[in-house]
Amino acid sequence: MTTTPPLAAFKKSVIREYFESIVIAVILALFVRTFVVQAFKIPSGSMEDNLLVGDHLLVNKFIFGGAPTGAERIVLPIRDIHRGDVIVFKYPENPDRDFIKRVIGLPGETIELKNKKVHVNGQALDEPYVHFLTPPSADYQEVTSYDLRERFGPVTVPQDAYFVMGDNRDNSQDSRYWGFLPRSYVKGRALVIYWSYESGREDYLDEGLGASLKRMGSVVTHFFTKTRWERLFRQIR
Repeated sequence: MTTTPPLAAFKKSVIREYFESIVIAVILALFVRTFVVQAFKIPSGSMEDNLLVGDHLLVNKFIFGGAPTGAERIVLPIRDIHRGDVIVFKYPENPDRDFIKRVIGLPGETIELKNKKVHVNGQALDEPYVHFLTPPSADYQEVTSYDLRERFGPVTVPQDAYFVMGDNRDNSQDSRYWGFLPRSYVKGRALVIYWSYESGREDYLDEGLGASLKRMGSVVTHFFTKTRWERLFRQIR
């Protein structure tokens, strides 16, 4: 003869299963966010025209895993940081903030800017992604002030560090102004735009609950009209 378990015990079992499922989901979410992928939004125009204010990205935090063995390099999608990678990192002057820039100089290389043209170890760098607000000065024009947008360096990138710049060269706070980026500050490589919402830089200047509610209200009201549908799932290069 079988006995039916009490209703109270059954409810307790269901509640426990739900609780365990939620705990596991939270742990997995934290693991993924910490080690695999993280969402990031573009709050400024320093990477225009490649990345726009209001672009929401997924950042691959796994790809630059530390010091893999030969076997791990074959099996796992891990590699070194390359020139041209668009990376998210902790801002050296305020590590609580995240910045996004493009890697220009690798450890040991000499970087120099001549009339807004980047030279690496004396060779001009081909940069099809670069954007200027004003055209570079011609070789015959005299630059009367030491404008870091026109001239910079030469400087040599130290070991375990990188020289990074924004694609929008005339509107970017980057290694020209605050120095080299330590390798330990790199969080990951920008992978893909998963959503893009038409915004202005002023929309991200204000913080706090009121500003967040205002942004949320804008999204609810204008989701279909202000979403940049053509940018969805665009790979970042």
